[in-house]
Amino acid sequence: MVSRVIPVDPFDLVIFGATGDLARRKILPGLYRRFCDGQMPPEARIIGAARTEQDSAAWRAQVVEAIETFLPASKRDPSGVKAFCERLSYVAVDATGDAGWADLKGEIRDDVVQAFYFSVAPSLFGALAERLHHFNIARQDARIVVEKPFGRDLATARELNATLATHFNETQIYRIDHYLGKETVQNLMAVRFGNTLFEPLWNSQYVDHVQITVAEEVGVGGRGAYYDKSGAMRDMVQNHLMQLLCLTAMEPPARFEPNAVRDEKLKVIRALDPVPPEHIVRGQYKAGAQPSYLQDVENTASRSESFIAMKLHIANWRWNGTPFYLRTGKRLKARKSEIVIHFKETPHSIFDADAGNRANVLSIRLQPDEGIDLRVTIKEPGPGGMRLIDVPLDMSFADALGPEVADVPDAYERLIMDVIRGNQTLFMRGDEVEAAWGWTDPIIAGWEGRGDRPVPYEPGNTGPEEAAILMHRDNRRWREI
Repeated sequence: MVSRVIPVDPFDLVIFGATGDLARRKILPGLYRRFCDGQMPPEARIIGAARTEQDSAAWRAQVVEAIETFLPASKRDPSGVKAFCERLSYVAVDATGDAGWADLKGEIRDDVVQAFYFSVAPSLFGALAERLHHFNIARQDARIVVEKPFGRDLATARELNATLATHFNETQIYRIDHYLGKETVQNLMAVRFGNTLFEPLWNSQYVDHVQITVAEEVGVGGRGAYYDKSGAMRDMVQNHLMQLLCLTAMEPPARFEPNAVRDEKLKVIRALDPVPPEHIVRGQYKAGAQPSYLQDVENTASRSESFIAMKLHIANWRWNGTPFYLRTGKRLKARKSEIVIHFKETPHSIFDADAGNRANVLSIRLQPDEGIDLRVTIKEPGPGGMRLIDVPLDMSFADALGPEVADVPDAYERLIMDVIRGNQTLFMRGDEVEAAWGWTDPIIAGWEGRGDRPVPYEPGNTGPEEAAILMHRDNRRWREI
C-alpha cells in the first residue's frame, strides 16, 4: 500500500501540561511518528509549557525518554529522534498567574497555524484561555484542544463552554475524544455511506438489535481517586460509547463536513429515550489475583461502578423498536471494543426445520485487531441434506491491505493533525456535549437518589450475571468478550 501522507501547513503547537502523563504517553510520541512519516513540515515547531522550572534541553531529554519508553524500537531511530527534538522548545508558565507568559508570547510566530493543546485538568481551561487572551498570544484563528472530562454534569459542561466561549468561538475549540480518531470508527462511516449494500438495510425493518462493547482487562489502577468520582457512566458511556452510538445510528449527513456530521450526531442524542432502572446493570469487580475495585480506589463505601450495561431506544423512524445494548467495564475477560449489528432472521425459511434459521451479523472491531467481519449463511459442506451454518467474510485490515496498514497513525496522531488542518469533523461540538450530559444526568441522579449499589462481579469474566439476564429477557445474548 502506497503512503498518501500530505504535509500539513507550518504550525506552532503549544502543549500545556507538557511534562504530564498524557503528553508523555500519547501526544509527544504521536507527534514524533508524524514527523518521521513526513507529515510535519520543516517549519513546524512544538513548544512545551508547564509549571516545572527547567530549560529546553531538560525537556528534550524527557521527550527522548518518553519516545523510548512508549514506542517500540522498530518505530524509532536515534537520528530521527535527534531531528525531531530540534523542533522542540520549552517555557515554564504559571497557569493561574503571570509568570512565563511574556516568554511564551516571544516563542509564538504570527505567520503559521497556531494551536494550543490543553493537556491539563479542566479546572485550568478557563485560566489558560484567559491568559492567552490577556497576553495577546492567540490570534483570532488560533485553535485550542481540550481533553475530557468536559464537565462532570450538564451544569459544569455549560460553565466550561461559557468560559471558553468568552475568548474563543466554537470554530476554534476542538474537544478531543480519541475514540473518534480510530481507523475503524471512521471506517464505520465508509461502510455505511460508501456502500449501497448496507445503508438500505440500516434500520429497524432489517436490524434486530445493536451491541456496542468496550471491555478492558485492566482495573482502575493509579486512576482510583479520579475514577471513583466518575464511574464508568461518566468516564466511558457519556463520551466514548455515546460517540460510537451516534456514528452507528445517525442519518446520512448531506456532506462529509464538520457541522453536517455533528448535526446528525446531535439528533441521535436528542432522540434517546429515558432509560428505566430495570434496563441498567452496574457492577464493581471483586478481588482475585489483583485487588478489588474497593481496594483500588481505597474507599470501602464506594457506590461508583466499574462496569455498566444498558438497553437504550432511539425514538425516531429509523430505529423505532430496535434496541441498542451498551456495555463497558474494567477487569473483564479480554480487551475488546466492537460495534455489532445483528440483522433479523429471514422472514420465511424455505428449508426444513432441521436446517435451522440464521441471521447475518456485521461486526466492526475497534481493538485490538481492527477490522470488519460479516457473517453470512451457507450450506454446511458435505452430504446429509441441507444444514445451514454461518461463516465469516472477514476483512482484517492487516491481511487485506498489507503490512503497512499496521503502522497507520493512531488516534491521537490523526486528531492532532486534523487540528492543524482545521478539520473539526471528528471533534465534539459544545451543544453535542451538553446534550449528552442532559441525557446522562437523570440516569445518574436516579440511582443516586435510590441509593443503588453496584453488584460485585468476578474479575477476568464478562461482568455481572445481571448483565446477561438483561439480554436473556429479550431472548438475546451478548457477543463473547
